[in-house]
Amino acid sequence: MKRIGVLTSGGDAPGMNAAVRAVVRKAIYHGLEVYGVYQGYHGLMTGNIQKLELGSVGDIIHRGGTVLRSARCPEFVTKEGQKQGIEQLKAHGIEGLVVIGGDGSYRGAKALTELGYPCVGVPGTIDNDIPGTEFTIGFDTALNTVIDAVDKIRDTASSHERTFVVEVMGRDAGDLALWAGLSGGAETILIPEDPYDMESVKERLMKGHERGKKHSIIIVAEGVMSGTEFAKKIEENTDFDTRVSVLGHMQRGGSPTAADRVLASRLGARAVELLIEGKGGRAVGIEHNKLVDYDIIEALAMPHKLDLDMYRLSKELSI
Repeated sequence: MKRIGVLTSGGDAPGMNAAVRAVVRKAIYHGLEVYGVYQGYHGLMTGNIQKLELGSVGDIIHRGGTVLRSARCPEFVTKEGQKQGIEQLKAHGIEGLVVIGGDGSYRGAKALTELGYPCVGVPGTIDNDIPGTEFTIGFDTALNTVIDAVDKIRDTASSHERTFVVEVMGRDAGDLALWAGLSGGAETILIPEDPYDMESVKERLMKGHERGKKHSIIIVAEGVMSGTEFAKKIEENTDFDTRVSVLGHMQRGGSPTAADRVLASRLGARAVELLIEGKGGRAVGIEHNKLVDYDIIEALAMPHKLDLDMYRLSKELSI
């Protein structure tokens, strides 16, 4: 393989630039040419493709977002769109493609793989919901963003003796809510993987109030419901003064943490190694701090697993 491409797709995540940098520099180190596909699968279909040099990825390791940019592309779901993308890759002489992104991005890479085009998926999403890896690029940075916000919210919650509902992202996965809730000392955490009981939430709030607690922090994963909706439920069942903070897209931004930069560098470089070895149709990940890779079709069939032992611990520590 002499020429490869790299694209970022779906929601941006801190550390994507570090992964792009790793792909480009690892490939050039081994004598390959690298082409960047701009605007995700939309750019792939329209031929928005440019050659990348060492300097193209200079001074980006610390930047959030993605220099290759991203875009939604419903047309790429169709076989016609996928074949159009492959035609563009062939027209540029690109023999393999590294796809950095989340679940939807992986499905695009899977489709190309099934059509005989070698792709390697690199997990980049703050949701941490990609099978075949314990952590995804961007999760650690987003987690620290949430914790910083929760720490600040706790100050004002205490000052005004209020209950605050903090809504965090994560799609249908509760990882961000769980890790933020445990590390931020939240009194209650609601995740999609475990149905909540309003009576137990109410009981927890009342017990805290009876022992003199002046405030409470409740973390709600967006996959459960909106923070505003749950705040209304609290007010319907208690007389607590409740406020809502929806952190929104600020969770996707910011300079990536050292952990995300290292993870992105390792995963991006490994993706290039797989293509050099002639192994397309793979998805890279990390398990027990060791790099792993799976067949991308098999990886997407794996269930996402949340650590329910950690969830139980959060309840025990928030009594």
